[in-house]
Amino acid sequence: MTLPLDGILVIDFSQFLSGPLCSLKLADLGARVIKIERPGQGDLCRTLYLSDTEIGGTNSLFHAINRNKESFTADLRNEEDRAMLRDLVTRADVVLQNFRPGVIERQGFGYADVRALNPGVVYGSISGYGEDGPWVDLPGQDLLAQARSGLLWLTGSAGDPPMPMGLAAADMMAGNALAQGVLAALVRKARSGEGALVQTSLLEALLDFQFEVLTTHLNDGGRLPQRSAVNGAHAYLGAPYGVYRTADGWLALAMTPSLERLATLLGLSGLEHWFDDPRQAMRDRDAIKAIIAAGLATKDTAHWLALLQPADIWCAEVLDWPGLMASDAFRRLKMVQHISGPTASLATLRGPLRIDGAALTSPRAAPDLGQDREAIIQEFGLHGDRFGQEDKRRASAT
Repeated sequence: MTLPLDGILVIDFSQFLSGPLCSLKLADLGARVIKIERPGQGDLCRTLYLSDTEIGGTNSLFHAINRNKESFTADLRNEEDRAMLRDLVTRADVVLQNFRPGVIERQGFGYADVRALNPGVVYGSISGYGEDGPWVDLPGQDLLAQARSGLLWLTGSAGDPPMPMGLAAADMMAGNALAQGVLAALVRKARSGEGALVQTSLLEALLDFQFEVLTTHLNDGGRLPQRSAVNGAHAYLGAPYGVYRTADGWLALAMTPSLERLATLLGLSGLEHWFDDPRQAMRDRDAIKAIIAAGLATKDTAHWLALLQPADIWCAEVLDWPGLMASDAFRRLKMVQHISGPTASLATLRGPLRIDGAALTSPRAAPDLGQDREAIIQEFGLHGDRFGQEDKRRASAT
């Protein structure tokens, strides 16, 4: 099928996670992504290991986030390479970068520089904490951004230390947010020819991620979130919301028509005091959860699912990855795809969208470092001296 972004050219200066996730989403939708990498080393993500899983000399994370892209190596200190990049960005619909504020500008590829060459460009930028302010020069790293965002006080139970998410949540949220903004800017460009500067940051993406609970905080006198002491799952939701141990595993309990209905189904006594007083039930959620936890521990998960699901109690078994992948629900989604390239062949996940009923898949693995440089030079007729005079002027000025 013809993908929505077929014909869109993305020049991606970004590295590691947040920017490359944005370009991955655009590539999945049909855009051509040319990844700009340093000769010799390339994107830090090639060698900064997520785990000890190595595929073709490169770590598994790099393959997951850079599939379906091309690699063009260029030394930004080399005038000929810079000239070719300036030539290349004149052809781009989208340019992406995620360096600290000021870094890409000093190299001559900030928004103002690229816009002077290509007035209709959509330029996407991710920073750690915005373009100014006291944190502007601090490392825009995922765990550090999570730590500053307040997010660590929402996960876990009251007695736990601050609890980061076990994923690169800031990078993933920022990359997805930038992809959304770039897509909106491309729609405007198609209508008016006008380009755009699209900016976000790890911190803004994490604040948006928390918009639900931060809205409560902003309107309840500034009270801090209070995590449950028992089976914590959401600081702003009462009992039974949480994850409970059963005789053979774990059960997640979310919504229920009423506490009385749940108590009746579970055969529990001692909850009557809270049946008609939801405010008090919220205040006493730890006591309620303790009673529910004791009851659920007496029988296995399948027993409780068979009892609770037909009664419209919102609950689920807690699966690990093998359990998930063995399920018919997972198999029907066909999320796993196989990709291959010159030095790597592996299984990974496809994008989460389906267009006209078809999943977005591609068999192309992440590129080897610089594997597409010569082909791109030939295709676009790039010359190291086309913008050489401008680069020489910049060099002499500095």
